[in-house]
Amino acid sequence: VQLQASGGGLVQPGGSLRLSCAASGRIYSRNTMAWYRQASGKEREMVASAHSSGSTNYADSLKGRFTISRENAKNTIHLQMNSLQSEDTAVYYCRIFSWDFDSWGQGTLVTVSS
Repeated sequence: VQLQASGGGLVQPGGSLRLSCAASGRIYSRNTMAWYRQASGKEREMVASAHSSGSTNYADSLKGRFTISRENAKNTIHLQMNSLQSEDTAVYYCRIFSWDFDSWGQGTLVTVSS
């Protein structure tokens, strides 16, 4: 299974950005796709996840600003990020996993700076 993330870049504080991640390959239909992020010098943390059933989960600190959505037919997830702050600067990784596979994307850099 391969993942291709896109949408990262430079954005000013208070701005918005939308990340996308598409999975390809042999994918079990019941799976979870998720976004993680890792800031410089910090551990990787879960941002949001979306199961193929429609259920979603968010890091408590990001609820209300970030929204995850997925398109099951395309094995694609999106992360809408609003009211971005400098603390959101990180490399964002997408992940897809199920009972028999677990794959990570290459990461896309999001920089929040004026």
